[in-house]
Amino acid sequence: MTVPTKLESPVDIAGLANARADERYALHSQHLNEMWVRVLKTIGYDVGFNRGVGAYLYDRTGTRYLDLLSGWGVFAVGRNHPVVRDALIGVLNAELPNLVQLDVSALAGVLAERLLRYTPWLDKVFFANSGTESIEAAIKFARAATGRSGILHCAHSFHGLTYGSLAMNGDAIFKTGFGPMLPDAREVPFNDLPALEEALKKRDVAAFFVEPIQGKGVNIPDDDYLRGVADLCRKYGTLFVADEIQTGIGRTGAFLAIDHYGVEPDMVILAKALSGGHIPVGAVLTRKWVFDKVFDRMDRAVVHGSTFSKNDMAMAAGIATLDVIEQEKLVENSANQGRRLIESFKSMAKDFELVADVRGKGLMIGIEFGPPQSFKLKAAWNLLETVNSGLFCQLISIPLFRDHKVLTQVAGHGNHTIKLLPSLTLSDADCEWIETSFAAVIADAHRAPSAVWSLGKTLAEHAIKARLGA
Repeated sequence: MTVPTKLESPVDIAGLANARADERYALHSQHLNEMWVRVLKTIGYDVGFNRGVGAYLYDRTGTRYLDLLSGWGVFAVGRNHPVVRDALIGVLNAELPNLVQLDVSALAGVLAERLLRYTPWLDKVFFANSGTESIEAAIKFARAATGRSGILHCAHSFHGLTYGSLAMNGDAIFKTGFGPMLPDAREVPFNDLPALEEALKKRDVAAFFVEPIQGKGVNIPDDDYLRGVADLCRKYGTLFVADEIQTGIGRTGAFLAIDHYGVEPDMVILAKALSGGHIPVGAVLTRKWVFDKVFDRMDRAVVHGSTFSKNDMAMAAGIATLDVIEQEKLVENSANQGRRLIESFKSMAKDFELVADVRGKGLMIGIEFGPPQSFKLKAAWNLLETVNSGLFCQLISIPLFRDHKVLTQVAGHGNHTIKLLPSLTLSDADCEWIETSFAAVIADAHRAPSAVWSLGKTLAEHAIKARLGA
């Protein structure tokens, strides 16, 4: 047997990252996305993070930040969780026969078994490498199962950025310049059952894709909406697909967001948090009859797949993540800390006219800002809106980051909502950090002139220059 020769000088990845850290923005400007580097520098986010643990990030000076973005919801169990890390190291040390392809993975079988315990009405799992790839698979499965071509989604939806999922994107900015889109993809308003029924009446829709809670804006449906969706889809022979890529794995204070509404979709899509933040993984959980319409004969056993989809590292990450979620009771923590934060923000809304609405479930929370009534604030608000709709939210997120070391995000392009999507490990001290920081920044925004509105003037000038191509 030939034994691989041990390298005299193995690659020191940590050393390499540290040695080139000061060049990161120059490297990205030259070889990757220069526009994104410009954005980071313009808004002051170029602090150079070099470490992440749990709910926290640390910059090059050792300053600690509270991460309420969590990699767009990827780090539900926190960054670099030791259980997930050790599981991955264990896979490498075991020298498993990974991706043989003309064999099957035991770990994939175990992860599928574990996931289906949460959806006992579903029978099969298809693994992919990401959320958007899982959506693509679900589109194909729905068309194969129903013999129909129509795909339906909601306004303001986000299901990914590859072509099938992009066709179901409710924000035009993501589609501009990339047309034509996938044919037979249509849009209906979110939380509107009459509009949905009208779209289904022709009986040409293979599947209706919906986020139980919309990520762009943290839009929450009426209590009876998803039950109505299930009934209408069944009535017209359309598959009901719940996109739980962002809302799943405990995010909303239940393992799945659909658990709040007591519905059983034909497919459930998972990704993001299932990865543990390390190895990308997506999953389509589906009914057996749907699955069997795709893989219906031995010569069609490989009609859909993905080279890396069931790799042992991704499967181990998923298994370890579920262990952490269960053992550390993170679903319960999400529900409890989310309830606390939502109540706190609603209390703030009573005192601050710029806070228009607070909504969320678990640790998926949106704070929406709206036009004020007082003259000085209204004039300043209108100026920003004239320059760029949704710019006001940067007057909240930037001071939160700069002055209070809290990392947040705006909930969508042209949106007036700040979204919280933190690790599900948040402590009481973390919640206090969030509450005091938001209260201070929002209070400052109600004083005009103030540092917040000076920032607004600067951002407006940058936006005008960008528009003029300066």
